[in-house]
Amino acid sequence: MLRVLAHPAYRRLFTAQVLALLGTGLATVALGLLAYDLAGADAGTVLGTALTIKMVAYVSVSPLVGAVAARLPRRAFLAAASALRAVCALGLPLVDQVWQVYLLILLLQTASAAFTPVFQATIPDVLTDERDYTRALSLSRLAYDLESLASPLIAAALLTVVGYDTLFLGTGAGFLAASVLVLAAPLPGGRAEEAPARNGSLLGVGPFLRVPRLRALLAMNLAVASATAVVLVNTVVIVRDGLGREQSAVALALGAFGAGSMAVALLLPRVLERTGDRPVMLPAGFVLALGLAGAALTLSEATGTAAWPGLLACWCLLGAGTSLVLTPTGRLLRRTGGSHPLPSLFAAQFALSHACFLLTYPLAGWLGARAGQPLTLGVFALLALGAAGAATVLWRDRVPTRTA
Repeated sequence: MLRVLAHPAYRRLFTAQVLALLGTGLATVALGLLAYDLAGADAGTVLGTALTIKMVAYVSVSPLVGAVAARLPRRAFLAAASALRAVCALGLPLVDQVWQVYLLILLLQTASAAFTPVFQATIPDVLTDERDYTRALSLSRLAYDLESLASPLIAAALLTVVGYDTLFLGTGAGFLAASVLVLAAPLPGGRAEEAPARNGSLLGVGPFLRVPRLRALLAMNLAVASATAVVLVNTVVIVRDGLGREQSAVALALGAFGAGSMAVALLLPRVLERTGDRPVMLPAGFVLALGLAGAALTLSEATGTAAWPGLLACWCLLGAGTSLVLTPTGRLLRRTGGSHPLPSLFAAQFALSHACFLLTYPLAGWLGARAGQPLTLGVFALLALGAAGAATVLWRDRVPTRTA
């Protein structure tokens, strides 16, 4: 897998991605501490509002940006977006009002909504060989999973010697370094097919309504959002209140989710080369439903010591199922890019997948608080199962083509 890093342009882009992810992780920790300084006991409300702003920016901005980016030089566009993120991050330590936090978060996440899908759409143009591109997708998935594990540890180590304001400086430095690396990468020019398309494709949404495998991807996005929302929103409640375990156990449970995702990302390149995308992605929704249903049964029937390993196994299964969908997604979009602008397709996928989280995040929290965790897990298992079934019905093109 690491062999793909021998490609000079991709090596710079991957390094830029890692540095930006590390900066994002540091900012997540620092933002929580800043919110507590500004709002005290209302810090949760501040963070919840900030996350809502993030999702709204992702859903509303990225399709529009994808359409515009198809007409602009990618290298300059990506560098400018990353530089804007750096400016916003460096401004956060200077704020003294909550509304200022919201404004900077809106600008930062708007820049992220511009940067991320265009960056993702650039990789298949840099790595034209499909085997190399598949390895790059797995490497990217690993980077996301490792960031979720490493960033909190790095932030905790830094906070023993510096204040949280310094974490924002690290975030800004990461984004600036990413901007420099993008500028240093020899990127190919835009392709002829990236001219604005008609029939609703300008915003990238049209193909998701017409192309069978992209309609299926919409359903699979909902299955992924169902599993991810339960893990991110409810893990702390399940572990601390439901199982009565210590704080470190929360990190272990989240680590099990990440471990499942990383294991699949490591194995997928060879599997995808043999089987293609459809046999890998369609069963993933059922894997997610199984993991959620297993967790519901574990919490309903097992107690104390017996429930803990069961939960870890289920969380690991959910991480694996999530990676089975997310890792090959770029290949799916690339195959559709023969007649549609790639930046617009990636931007539409970015927006539509995050729109699912606007449903599942609040539902996971609200239902968990009022109906209990076993019932919540059961409801989300049914939601994932329905999404998996819909994807199976929708994706009927068994032979990968560029237009089917």
